[in-house]
Amino acid sequence: MMIKTLIWNIRSVKIQQAFQRVINMQKEHGFFVIALMEPFQNQSFIQKYRRRLGMDAAISNVNGKIWLFLDSVVQWDLLIDREQQLTIRVYHQDIGKYIMMTFVYEKCSPLDRLELWDSLYYHASDMELPWLIGGDFNVILNEEEKIRGLPVYPPEYEDFAFCVNSCELFDTGYKGSPFTW
Repeated sequence: MMIKTLIWNIRSVKIQQAFQRVINMQKEHGFFVIALMEPFQNQSFIQKYRRRLGMDAAISNVNGKIWLFLDSVVQWDLLIDREQQLTIRVYHQDIGKYIMMTFVYEKCSPLDRLELWDSLYYHASDMELPWLIGGDFNVILNEEEKIRGLPVYPPEYEDFAFCVNSCELFDTGYKGSPFTW
């Protein structure tokens, strides 16, 4: 048993095709947690989207860049609510264990990212639970993750790789196209 989770930078829940895809994926896979980054919608509408997904709870982070929907089979506690992250502790009764989940919508500026990375370093230093971190980091781990567009500056992705390694994190992979833009 696992905590089925969907993490997607949807870039606007108002686009009917995009949100309908979330609804269809929810019907097909039965996610317990759905995290949407960049909903581009007023936070006051989050409950409307929660009902359309058939989820039990919905929260957004302080600036509304991360929306989180949770099924009734998971119990959760909100631990961190900041501009670049939303961190919860989740308990799934069938698994009988807790897991930490951090959902990220990282700022584009390398300097602004340091705040998030400092927070991740801090939490990693005494993390005892399994920890899932996902979202939109607005940076890549290496040059192979990018084609075309603006040039990539090694210090940016080297800093990100250092954060990932220092927090003892690893990429679990994903399904779909490796290049989504």
